[in-house]
Amino acid sequence: MTARPKVDFAKIDFEQGWSRPEGAPEGVSVKVLAGALDHVAKKGHCTTLTRWRAGTEVTQAITHDYIEEVYVISGALQWLGSDGATAVEADSYVCRPAGVPHGPFRADEDYLAIEFCYYEDAGR
Repeated sequence: MTARPKVDFAKIDFEQGWSRPEGAPEGVSVKVLAGALDHVAKKGHCTTLTRWRAGTEVTQAITHDYIEEVYVISGALQWLGSDGATAVEADSYVCRPAGVPHGPFRADEDYLAIEFCYYEDAGR
């Protein structure tokens, strides 16, 4: 077994280090906590905090080629389905396989989640 580097607990800076993902609307930002995804080689894993500011909306479904686990820490997203909106609230969890469309979404209030994204090879 390969030794992993020692990482101590540290306070998270909720003010610095956020960026808007490519193609995401203004109001969506992520903060990488660990790892990285290599979308070309389809390898790796990444843990991020994801936040949406109130009033942010994604009008089309999203699909990606990696597995995504999401735990909602605070706030809520409205999942805008053809049969109406469903609230995805704090303490909700999903494990979404690669290739599954999800959304569109709207944040009526500030939303914060931790996301674990990984390709099948990531050894999970």
